[in-house]
Amino acid sequence: MTAINWLEEAEKRKEALIKDTQRLLHIKSILDEENATSDAPLGKEVKEALDYMLKLGERDGFVAKNVGNVSGHLELGNGKELVGILCHVDVVPEGDGWTSDPFGAEIRGGKIYARGALDDKGPTMAAYYAMKIVKELELPLTKRVRMIIGTDEESKWRCVEHYFNEEEMPTLGFAPDADFPIINAEKGIADFDMVQTSLPDSKTESTVKVASFVSGKRYNMVPDDAKAVIVVKGDEKEIIRQFTNFMDRFGIGYQFQTEKGQLTLTVKGVSAHGMEPRNGKNAGLYLAEFLSKLNLDEKASHYFQFVSRYFFDDSRGVHLGVAYTDDVSGDLTINAGKLSYTPETGGRIGITCRYSVTNKMEDTKAKLDALLQKEGFTIENYSDSKPHYVDEKEFLIQTLKKVYEEQTGEKAELIAIGGGTYARSLKAGVAFGPLFPGKPDVAHQKDEYIEIDDLLKATAIYAQAIYELAK
Repeated sequence: MTAINWLEEAEKRKEALIKDTQRLLHIKSILDEENATSDAPLGKEVKEALDYMLKLGERDGFVAKNVGNVSGHLELGNGKELVGILCHVDVVPEGDGWTSDPFGAEIRGGKIYARGALDDKGPTMAAYYAMKIVKELELPLTKRVRMIIGTDEESKWRCVEHYFNEEEMPTLGFAPDADFPIINAEKGIADFDMVQTSLPDSKTESTVKVASFVSGKRYNMVPDDAKAVIVVKGDEKEIIRQFTNFMDRFGIGYQFQTEKGQLTLTVKGVSAHGMEPRNGKNAGLYLAEFLSKLNLDEKASHYFQFVSRYFFDDSRGVHLGVAYTDDVSGDLTINAGKLSYTPETGGRIGITCRYSVTNKMEDTKAKLDALLQKEGFTIENYSDSKPHYVDEKEFLIQTLKKVYEEQTGEKAELIAIGGGTYARSLKAGVAFGPLFPGKPDVAHQKDEYIEIDDLLKATAIYAQAIYELAK
């Protein structure tokens, strides 16, 4: 067989690839359980994105199947063994501050800008076109290839859970939802809420009352907005002066407004993926830190000082006493993604803890439980997804290394991440692209984009990988 120029094959399909990617990006597929229906249990537009991919597959002659309206697959080839490509079409909320419509999929300077361009609709389409290339070239395969499409990856993974209850588990596979070269280690992910249980009556006289405080929507995002409504008994101008000085000192954006005896403080941080909080500026933590310094009533003071003591300027769990690192996957990280307080309900902090591959989360949680009991907090809504690791000697990794090196001329180093991809659903699964080394990771950020050249390069790499894994 003559050698296939995979990049040339991707280039031939460039216009169609871009158009189909844009159409998928136009769909505002954010989890919407409030408006769920029986045939769209995670929301109408999430289901629309799934339907879009399944219809595309039917158009191009793949075997398409909807699995419970929360997931589905597109299949190619025959054979007993199954190669899985795990993708997702849901996206995180768009956030503020975009240059263009977050769902406009506008092309500027060789880049497609949209929420989901990099995570994970662009890569999903690259993998889809890779399957299409293998199919259209009529290459001989001994295994089946199945693109598995999820719709709840950014939240609770109910889609893959349901999928694998109903459908077979691939022998091996990859998720095009992270970085190149190859991610063979993914940290564990524990999500939970720390809830204030000690709610002291406020006997002491305070000069500031916190009527409400809220920041963030997702455990796995660094919140870029925070808002507190306070009532000041005394010199309000002095509080405003302290607030502006504090935020200026840290280079944080802010606004304030006085209305009907209430002072509203708003803070603008920088959003980032919760797996590495240092890439963002947590608006909630900056505002909580400021409030912790004021003369508050006991209940509010207890909450804000707790946040200040254990989370401000510490994303490694040092102050919580749970810091950990290993050579395989690096530091444990802690992101306070959702913060809230009212006098009636007390305070909460929604956490994602990304813990190292060799770390035992049971031990970490026991330490947290002991500390929180002492501090008047408790853990609720605890969930834990164990770390994932695939040995370098495996056929999967050896094959992907060969493909990556042939396509790029670069050495295929193995890397570990704090993010969780669908690869961890498979016993032998790794995350594979689409972000090339040295490129900025703009997933979950405003003005998220994918470079069209990288989209094509990834398509070529995925096409060769599918063929080599399934031939």
